[in-house]
Amino acid sequence: MQYNSNNKIDASLLGKIVFARFLEMPLRAFDHFVARAESSAGFSALAPWVTAGRVEQAQVRRQPGWARGTIGQPACPAPSALGEVCEADGRLLFLYHCESYAREYRFDEEGLNCLMSRPDFPVELAAILRKLRLINSRNRLTHALLQALLAAQAEYLLSGEPLSLVPLTQTQMSARLRAQPGLSVVADAGRISRLVRGLSITLPNRKTIPLVELFPRPRQIHCHFVDYVVKKEKTWMAEGVLREPLTDAAIAEILEREYGMHLLRRTVANIRHDLAIPDCRGRGPRMNYLAATEGFSALVPLTPQALRTAVPAQPGVYEIRAACASRLSGERKVWLGKDVPPAPHSVVYIGSAGDLRKRLGDHLRGSSDNALLYRHITDGAARVRFRLIGDGWRWVERELYRVFCETFGAPPLCNRMSP
Repeated sequence: MQYNSNNKIDASLLGKIVFARFLEMPLRAFDHFVARAESSAGFSALAPWVTAGRVEQAQVRRQPGWARGTIGQPACPAPSALGEVCEADGRLLFLYHCESYAREYRFDEEGLNCLMSRPDFPVELAAILRKLRLINSRNRLTHALLQALLAAQAEYLLSGEPLSLVPLTQTQMSARLRAQPGLSVVADAGRISRLVRGLSITLPNRKTIPLVELFPRPRQIHCHFVDYVVKKEKTWMAEGVLREPLTDAAIAEILEREYGMHLLRRTVANIRHDLAIPDCRGRGPRMNYLAATEGFSALVPLTPQALRTAVPAQPGVYEIRAACASRLSGERKVWLGKDVPPAPHSVVYIGSAGDLRKRLGDHLRGSSDNALLYRHITDGAARVRFRLIGDGWRWVERELYRVFCETFGAPPLCNRMSP
């Protein structure tokens, strides 16, 4: 870190820090930030030198009751998603949900330089200009990122099928954006990471997903394919194509033959354990945990953003997975009078609630009176999936818990008692 002689942070470094934090600002706070900037007296005073418009080629979807975003009007009530992906004339478009998300200011730089050179130039106007330039930088980077994602993940965005996802890292995306000659913002991987972690978008099928899901690692793609083959196995057995469930080696062979995906047998086994899928001997005709969880949602991160956008406030059952389901240091668990061996899966808790969003929020905040579960959640890698149940969700939880114990020989690590 660079310091000058009077121990102040270098101006360029300070600017980078401020912008990095600005990229992490939640949508609602960002919308209010834009509204306050445009409603200030300083913004009105700068009107001869500043013009408000939109980022080039950005489009905004107008909704009933939302503000038009003209200067001086209050901003719209910020929705939970940045916008939605639509298909038009055979190509994908992104429609922002608020004018503030696509706002861009054009400056008369020559006039502003003359104005700022005056000795009586107000400090308040300089502060407003800095805010407007921050808004420009964030929205330009956001729009460039979205356009690149529309191109990179087009097949998935249209179909919503996880098998259509393409492995993509934020470093790779940074390289793509840096190669664009017209982007005036430095799109390094750190800035992309800060920006995407709090954003979500709506797909054409009306499903809202965190933007970070469009940056899957190869391991995540492999999980989707293993899960798909195991689910197809049930159909093949019903049709008489298979007589018995597939071994891990057979799954690896199918993935290589049908999809060109080379996975070792032990890699398939590890993925199957992570997905809480029993081995071939456990996937017999009787009810097992894989069959019991059919119809569950896709896994979503257990974060406040995901709870707001992907988990409804409705009754249902749920399953929480942690990055590592092995026992935390010093923890021992006993079931039926025996020590339980380390779990061969990532499921740590099974539960149900009349309001899934509220209950999962309690777990996330540590207010559900389950200290062990909270310790697994605090590392930030916990994920959840669920199934909505109109009536009898407590009974469904009990049945799901029973089947889990039969399949894996022990209850989930953080379930302290049977439901």
